[in-house]
Order: sequence, then C-alpha cells, then structure tokens
Amino acid sequence: MRIAIPIFDGFTALDAVGPYEVLRMLPEADVVFTAATAGPCTDGAGLLHVVATAPFEDVTEADVLVVPGGPGARSRLTDEPLLDWIRRVHTTTTWTTSVCTGSLLLAAAGLLDGLEATTHWSAVHILESYGATYTPHRVVEQPGDIITAAGVSSGIDMALRLAELTAGRTAAEAFQLAIEYDPQPPFDAGSYAKAPQAAKDYLAARSSSPTNRR
Repeated sequence: MRIAIPIFDGFTALDAVGPYEVLRMLPEADVVFTAATAGPCTDGAGLLHVVATAPFEDVTEADVLVVPGGPGARSRLTDEPLLDWIRRVHTTTTWTTSVCTGSLLLAAAGLLDGLEATTHWSAVHILESYGATYTPHRVVEQPGDIITAAGVSSGIDMALRLAELTAGRTAAEAFQLAIEYDPQPPFDAGSYAKAPQAAKDYLAARSSSPTNRR
C-alpha cells in the first residue's frame, strides 16, 4: 500500500508525523515523504527537518494521500505545480486526506467543491472561500474517498479511522494500543468552542508571527 505524504517548508510536523506513526503499521505499508525536490523540508517553527526521499515527479500514484497543513500550506494556495500534483495523485487514490490547514490545499485544488470539510479553526473563512462548507468536527469523512481532519492532533484520529477502513477495527485498535494513544489532556481547551477567552486572547497576541500560524 503506497502512502504519500507531501511536505514543504513551513509544514506542521505533527500533521505529517502523527498519521505516519499509525499508517506505517498497516500491512505492506510503503510510506513516502515527497516534496517538489528530494531533500530536507523545515517545519513551520523553523527547527525540525524532515527528509523527502522522492520528488513529486517520481510519485505519480498512491493508495492513500495525506496532505499536512501549517503556515507553508497557507502560502501555497496558488502553487499550481503542487495543486496539480495533488489533483493527479487524487485520481489514483483510495483515500485522499488532509490534516489541519492541509484541507486548504485540497480545496484550492478543487477537490472540496460543495463538500463538507474541516480545518484548523483559524482557517474556516479561507476554506469556505474555495467552495467547501466547514463543519466543526475532528474528522469529516465524505462518501467516496476524501477525509479531512481538523487541527494538528486530530490527524491521529483520522489515521486510526483510515486504519479501520483498510485493515479492520482490530488492527486499528492494535495500532492505537501500540502508540498508547489515550488522550487525557490536563485542560479542556482543545477546541475553539470550549477554550477560555484568555487562551484565545493569548493566541491572538501571538498571531502576528507567521511561524505561529497553523
């Protein structure tokens, strides 16, 4: 099973690595990190490097496509070579997926027209400007072949659902156990609807820095 994860400078690391940790356990999984050119890509914080082992031109098909978000995704909404690659690979996939603002790239590529989708709460207006309808769920599964996940950590939820769809519930539960994914956060501030105003204000004060945008 070929699983393609495109990366680019400014991607959010957990958007890509979270799903990778789950999906790499699928039977006969062949995971490839791919980019415009092979080599390291730097995350949105400018601190972490992940190596793309193949250029886009060498990855022409995939069973699963996982598009991460991050500030680099927002800045590539008019990157036609990237969008065209997403469109072409999508025609070969069983599942095309996104995490966080990766859904903006799917939308910009025309894959979410008229569909319900999710994204990071700060990017709702951008998502809807491309013809998608935002829904505030962690994972949104469309009949057919598109799944979108909301902010960063929900990519793991999405990957576990993909594991269930492709290998069955027992396998998905085994993968969840393997990574000991049993979220019990110390605070109940993980969604915009539940977060206290002070937390929202804190983020707003930091939002002028592009490296702090998902």
